[in-house]
Amino acid sequence: MFGRRAIRVAAVVAVLGLSASTGAGAAIADKPVVNPGALPSGGNPAPPDATEQPANSPCASTSTGGDGPTVPTAQRSLELDKAWQFSRGAGQLVAVIDTGVMRHPRLPGIIPGGDYVSAGDGTDDCDAHGTFVAGIIAATQIAGQGFSGVAPQAQILSIRQTSSYFQKKGAGRDKGPDAMPEGYGTTHTLAQAVRRAADMGATVINMSEVACQAGAIPDDDLGAAVHYAAVEKNVVVVTAAGNNDKCKGTNPVIDPLDPSADPWTKVDLNVSPARWDDYVLPVGSIDDNGQPSKFTVPGPWVGVAAPGENLTSLDPHWDDPRSKGTAVAKVDQQGKAEPISGTSFASPYVAGVAALVRARYPELSALDVIKRIEATAHAPAEGWNPYVGYGAVDPVAALTAQVPNSLPPKRPSAAKSWQLPVPTTPPAPDHTSRNVALIGTGVIGVLAVLGYLASFPLRRRFGDRGE
Repeated sequence: MFGRRAIRVAAVVAVLGLSASTGAGAAIADKPVVNPGALPSGGNPAPPDATEQPANSPCASTSTGGDGPTVPTAQRSLELDKAWQFSRGAGQLVAVIDTGVMRHPRLPGIIPGGDYVSAGDGTDDCDAHGTFVAGIIAATQIAGQGFSGVAPQAQILSIRQTSSYFQKKGAGRDKGPDAMPEGYGTTHTLAQAVRRAADMGATVINMSEVACQAGAIPDDDLGAAVHYAAVEKNVVVVTAAGNNDKCKGTNPVIDPLDPSADPWTKVDLNVSPARWDDYVLPVGSIDDNGQPSKFTVPGPWVGVAAPGENLTSLDPHWDDPRSKGTAVAKVDQQGKAEPISGTSFASPYVAGVAALVRARYPELSALDVIKRIEATAHAPAEGWNPYVGYGAVDPVAALTAQVPNSLPPKRPSAAKSWQLPVPTTPPAPDHTSRNVALIGTGVIGVLAVLGYLASFPLRRRFGDRGE
């Protein structure tokens, strides 16, 4: 339906690799410009092609765990217990555009938003990815469990837009019997899903998906959709920055010879929807020590960062008697556990914070919410850098701090130098008084000695007279 210019998108941690049928092209040096006329029409979701789940592609299994009273490290580092004193996200509808979200007792009131992959309603999740994302955003609190979503009183709107376990019907006929599907979903269906979420009343949208390549990405409709959501529908749109295992290449966006240069002039790898950063909040990943994750893709679009390694979330297979309701990994067909890690899972932490802020400050526009989150982040030494943006998200500060009217541009601060004052040579000390005193003392001492010595002849004469 969309022809050769459709670019597949992927949940950033899913098996699906990303490629473009247009091939690689010239490096991108300019920010994209929105074409409002490219906005996709509204309507009920449906896959643009007949799709299938191959027989050799069973849905993902998970590794249960993360239950019990211990608060996960990522959650503890964000001090959510303090943030919840000000907001829990009540009244917010957070759209998860992903691989679908399974119904779960800790996601009450989930709203089906539709399915662009198959004939479902958005509440099927063959990949586990979308359920992990939704759990990080809005899993409710229960007694005896340390894990909770960032905004436990928010509601989830689920739209299935991609899956690495589905493909266009017949696409695998020329492959071997053991071939894995390449997955399903494009930037065009992503654009439709964004409009769908905005029209259904979402206050926050999370997209843990990327399309990436060197060269131009034909995503004008996606740019128009995020503009429509953010500006016309007042929706905070949050997206992942991308992982370098699927997004091959990187962006050398800091020039050591000119660190304050416009980072857009250094872009070699284009990432969408992150590159539409005037209307979306792209999120990078940090580790438990607050350092950029090795897999996070840098770019001039990155706004903030959040924890993205070895996380805990909801188990989509919670109804399995062996499940504890939460999970710490996805298990592939070879039985290998893949920890819940990636910018896919850093993004929902920030989407959850956006829900907290929207609930506390309902008068703020979507773009002002983004500015507040960026302005209150823990900034790196440079003020901004292409790995963590304006820094690690701080939910408490985002809910309580006063923010400036504007932010500095997304580029590292120029190195500063100061002319240190040259110390003046102190004047030679005036020792006149000391010298006079010493000389006087010396003269008196000499006179005393001379007087003493002069007394010997006198003593001798006086002594002789006495004899």
